[in-house]
Amino acid sequence: MIRFKRLDHVAIMIPIGKKEEARQFYGSTLQLVEIPGNHPRGAIWYEIADVQLHLVEEEGDTKISGRHPAFEVTDLEAAKAYLISKGIEIAYSSVITGRSRLFFRDPFGNRVELLEYEQ
Repeated sequence: MIRFKRLDHVAIMIPIGKKEEARQFYGSTLQLVEIPGNHPRGAIWYEIADVQLHLVEEEGDTKISGRHPAFEVTDLEAAKAYLISKGIEIAYSSVITGRSRLFFRDPFGNRVELLEYEQ
């Protein structure tokens, strides 16, 4: 069983080379607060209330996108064991200090991230 706590972030893709245009729209036009840091894949992170928005550059014509919601869970190891018991393949990505995470795809190819913050 997976015990979900909350939606942590949503990652959306932007075309390669469009970071400044994205910053203009999300930072200046929508007035979101950018979260500074050296984020995975050179992503730009913003705060929206208690959820984050991650903007990641991606080639435009990919069949398997990196777009995904990320859900915080209470016990990542238990969630991993549950997914494996159901025959779901687990994938990993870059390390982010202060959190553990894993990824999987639903039957339709959608990417989903589960994460647990370190205490």
